[in-house]
Amino acid sequence: MVNYGFYIGATCDNVDELSAAKRTPGIKIFIGSSTGDLLVDEQSALERIFAETTLPICAHCEDESTVRANSERLGGGNDVSDHSRIRDHEAALIATRRAMDLAIRHRHRFHVLHVSTAGECELLADHHNLVTAEACPHHLLFNIDDYERLGSLVQMNPSIKTAADNTALWDALRSGRIQVVATDHAPHTLDEKRQRYPKSPSGLPAVENSLALMLNAVNQGRCTLEDVVRWMCDAPARVWDIVGKGRIAEGFDADLVLVDLGKSATVRNADQLTKSGWTPWDGETLTGWPVRTWVMGQTVVAEGRVDETVRGHEVVFDHALPGYWA
Repeated sequence: MVNYGFYIGATCDNVDELSAAKRTPGIKIFIGSSTGDLLVDEQSALERIFAETTLPICAHCEDESTVRANSERLGGGNDVSDHSRIRDHEAALIATRRAMDLAIRHRHRFHVLHVSTAGECELLADHHNLVTAEACPHHLLFNIDDYERLGSLVQMNPSIKTAADNTALWDALRSGRIQVVATDHAPHTLDEKRQRYPKSPSGLPAVENSLALMLNAVNQGRCTLEDVVRWMCDAPARVWDIVGKGRIAEGFDADLVLVDLGKSATVRNADQLTKSGWTPWDGETLTGWPVRTWVMGQTVVAEGRVDETVRGHEVVFDHALPGYWA
């Protein structure tokens, strides 16, 4: 029912495949623990990827050696709150600094995924017109104080940090050092998430509630509606060179959302459409909600009713477009 596109994942030995890839927004690198063989933390492999490919690159930035050393020091962690001690500020900062250095030296477009720390926000001020970045609702709205209430439901990679980091991320969005709000949607089931740490997986479902959360932030005075449109529509389309998306203009696709800034409703697990069937914002009342959504001019959602016959399409990426900093 939605439009879609897929990154191509980098490994230590698939540079030729990355160089030949088409129909993709760009290359994704995990500079930190990941699934299968997608961890790339060897400097020589990273140098090759940045030097020998042309697609935009994005990365999950956590320094693997720092994470492993912290885990060993804490005996793997006994409580979910240890997750933020294992995947600490330094792990994120080291990896983001390393990736930005690669991008700047090789003059390669680079996007920092799910920024979580104030230190990274400071780094992003020196972007050299090459580096863009994104923040996620969970890093904007949750912090380590929420482990006591929500436990492993807010276990994330990168981990949630402190209230001071929340503030820094909002400031970076408003100042333009961070350009995009994205979700890093990871729909693990409740049974999976409720396993005892460290068996509990990292990640949470966020796509379904992300716009309402940001509209609620508008009503709280944290940002403007124009900010939300820029962070969630226009900037992503320009960062990833998406054809015909991101704005209301002649010749652009009719992918539209009608919002009611005065509508208040409570988020409930029982109301979630995602197959995982839960949300860490269960029980929270938000003001500002999407009430109708069009995909390519077809109504797919209206007042909570979903037309499951509507189908989106694979979006087109034209990397000859000027890009975000042009």
